[in-house]
Amino acid sequence: MKAYQNSINIKLKSTAILLFIIVLIQACSSTKYIADYQSIVKKVTIDSVDAKFEEQAYNYVQKDIRPASKLSINVPMYNLFNTKDGRYKTSDIKPFGTPPAILDSTLVEISRTQIQKFLKSKGYRQAEVTSAIKVADKKAEIVFSAKPGPAYFIEKLSDSIPNANIRNLYESNKAKITHLHKGMQYDEDSLTYEREQIYRIMKENGYFYFLRPYVNFDVYGAEASSKTNKMDLNLNVTDPANGPHKQFNIGYTHLLIAPNPDGLPDSARYKLSKDTLNGIIYTDFSKRYRRNPIVRYDFLKQGDLYDIRNENLTYDRLYELNVFKNVKIDYFRRDSTSNKINAIILLTPQKVMSNRVEGEIPFNGGTVGFTLGNTYTNNNIFRGAERFELQVKGGLQSRIGNGAKVFSDIYQRDFSISASISVPRLMIPFYNPVLGGNGMPHTTFATSYIYALQKDVSVRRIFINSITYDWFETKSKLHSFTPLNFEYRFGNLDTSKVDAITRFNNLYYSSLLDRKDLTLGMKYTYTLNADKLNQLRTFVYLRAGMDIAGNMLQGISKLTGAKHDPANNDPAKILGLPFNQYTRPEVDIRWYKHLGGERQFIARLNTGLAYAYGNSILTGIPFEKQFFAGGSNGLRAWQARTIGPGNYNRQVLASDEVRKAVFGLDQLGTLRIETNFEYRFTVARKFFGATLKGAAFVDAGNIWNIRRGESITLEYPELDELTVFKLSKLAKQIAIGTGVGLRYDVQYFVFRFDVGLKLKDPQFLGSDQWVISKFLSGARDFKNSYNSTHGPDTYRFIQYNFGIGMPF
Repeated sequence: MKAYQNSINIKLKSTAILLFIIVLIQACSSTKYIADYQSIVKKVTIDSVDAKFEEQAYNYVQKDIRPASKLSINVPMYNLFNTKDGRYKTSDIKPFGTPPAILDSTLVEISRTQIQKFLKSKGYRQAEVTSAIKVADKKAEIVFSAKPGPAYFIEKLSDSIPNANIRNLYESNKAKITHLHKGMQYDEDSLTYEREQIYRIMKENGYFYFLRPYVNFDVYGAEASSKTNKMDLNLNVTDPANGPHKQFNIGYTHLLIAPNPDGLPDSARYKLSKDTLNGIIYTDFSKRYRRNPIVRYDFLKQGDLYDIRNENLTYDRLYELNVFKNVKIDYFRRDSTSNKINAIILLTPQKVMSNRVEGEIPFNGGTVGFTLGNTYTNNNIFRGAERFELQVKGGLQSRIGNGAKVFSDIYQRDFSISASISVPRLMIPFYNPVLGGNGMPHTTFATSYIYALQKDVSVRRIFINSITYDWFETKSKLHSFTPLNFEYRFGNLDTSKVDAITRFNNLYYSSLLDRKDLTLGMKYTYTLNADKLNQLRTFVYLRAGMDIAGNMLQGISKLTGAKHDPANNDPAKILGLPFNQYTRPEVDIRWYKHLGGERQFIARLNTGLAYAYGNSILTGIPFEKQFFAGGSNGLRAWQARTIGPGNYNRQVLASDEVRKAVFGLDQLGTLRIETNFEYRFTVARKFFGATLKGAAFVDAGNIWNIRRGESITLEYPELDELTVFKLSKLAKQIAIGTGVGLRYDVQYFVFRFDVGLKLKDPQFLGSDQWVISKFLSGARDFKNSYNSTHGPDTYRFIQYNFGIGMPF
């Protein structure tokens, strides 16, 4: 088996090296595929443009003559698939990469003209731009030389708004919206912004028929022949020819639901409802939806002044119900003299039910397995856009090696079933909050059952029920509150099959896996800027949460007058079971820095603390509430749950029999500190019909226990010294890994593959922690030595991670 694995590794490395050489050769030979009269643009330069406008000016260079980045593989990829007989193909073009930038004098002239217009729009009214082309060995360089001349500044601002109502409206909002002021450099973008802001204000204050062309500017002194670089600006807001602008109110709303996803047939017009309730006529031809859950998110209320914000809000919320594939809003007037407009909201249903099958194959040195899951979704189970989701998931993990067949030694089995119903409003007894202005609120009822078997070690069964409220304070601020979270936990440690377990019985794993208890608590999570995660911009993301359990049950226990001493193994009980009491805060904060184009840098800090007290002072934090490190979303050079706590090294378990008994058990802690730094960029824009993106990253962190006794055993008392967090030992207990990754972006999904390399491994001590030196020299001897003292665990310098979606 080892020989087979080594053969695979050699083949993979050889293939990767061969592909790299092919791409490198292709990158250097693009000119041989073009005709003798053609040239490839290798460089574009724009001279004498103000530094703050350089990037914008370059954007006016036509894309077909912009050279690719020296580090990009777009052109090499295109050359690899779209050349034949020494020439570029003219048909049967494969969608891989992008063609090289071939010189075109027409595009050069268009670019020159556009750059000149851009400079004039920025206040350089006398700007002139010339172009020059240098060609050598079929390689071209384009130079755009600018003579911008003096910048023009606004000396006088005035306005002409004959409609008194509009003038008052503009004056009352001017301080908040305007970018125009005396002494500023003339900029047409500022004029466009002013026009857009006036249009927005008008549409928010009842002026339904107002159009952008009603806003225009008179510019004086802007001629290039002017001897002064000063100019005057006058704002005009004109009235239509048939009279002054009017404000309009909402009349009634006719809400129509089509019978099926094909839309509304013409015959349906003769079957419309005539009944009006609260200004809304509701007609559901599909017979699928109850009235109130749908009309609740119609914000076009009868009698209200027309406001485009309410129209957009209605669009957003009706789409977010996730039961309509199309939402269309139209308006009409009964007569030309009325100041009322009636709304027609046409909703087209989408497919209600769906089924999704997912699977993955986690593997590591010495283990292989799979998980398979099926998720059934019904987005309208009670005819009120309630989302019902049923998920069944199972998997197993098997040891391999030493000639054993795959899945002949299965050491871990998992099964779970969960169901949830999410209602698009906050269902709070005796209270009906009006929310939804910034995002769709939800109330979610969830239940799940989890079964986990660790061969010859334990069986865990967990039953969880919860109610959660989610609502938006603003579009960027999300609150999630779980007032009720009930967990019933039943563990069973198997000490009958393997004698080693008996000697292992004092380890903290035994207390975690064998406990039988219940949890009643609440959770709260605050999320900031989650709506910006898919945007290329600079911002800070925050997700902070608190999980608290046991305080209510502790109070009930005291009211009963029963005397208990949890510190001496006499915890209070509810329904015959001890209850957990703990607090668990967790923070995930990230800084996203946009570096221009599609380049982005992310710095992340993720930390959490789990502290048991009161009734759990002796038993500690439940297994599922503890922290772990490693995996595709954390320290990517380690497999999930295989690092820490602290300097923990399984070599301390001196018996092979004990190590085999605990093989595969999660390495957990009550404190996590983790940082990630990642640089993201685009590798190829066209790669098998999608965009191929890349990443380079450095991950650092670990988990620890926060107090003594959480890992102490009679047999291995030194574990406390290795695993308990001490600030003075932080540098010696941090794990560091690095790596690179690829992201295959198909717009709706991102398939991710990361390769992580261990740099510093805290399970070792002193200079031995820097395992990168072993990887570069003496890797085989190091791994053989490790395997002989840690078996059946094996050491891997490199970890492969597959995932869907970005890691963070």
